[in-house]
Amino acid sequence: MILNLTPHPIRLYASEREDGSDDLEPHLLETLEPSGKPARLAMIELGRCDGAELVEYGHAHDIPPQRDGIRLIVSLPVALALAPRRDDLLVPYREVRNSTATVIGCRALAQPV
Repeated sequence: MILNLTPHPIRLYASEREDGSDDLEPHLLETLEPSGKPARLAMIELGRCDGAELVEYGHAHDIPPQRDGIRLIVSLPVALALAPRRDDLLVPYREVRNSTATVIGCRALAQPV
């Protein structure tokens, strides 16, 4: 079982899905809806420098303990913060883009190590 711990649906497309189309349906294999509260990294505000806000990433939160048979889709920063201690984390990989280059899905899920 795969749970989506991102704040948005994850659309999985076949590898032959071309970029540049606004039609969501061609080659759509599955849509994984969000499964509860998104997993996030804590952010600590450090102040400003030359007008830019500076933050430091902290620990991951809102991520359940590892369970047999359950894989979790999370953002890449969350997965990298927890790898290699967690081998149940997946991230969207090989993004699919529409005609305005906005990411609308992915062609695969990857396991960061």
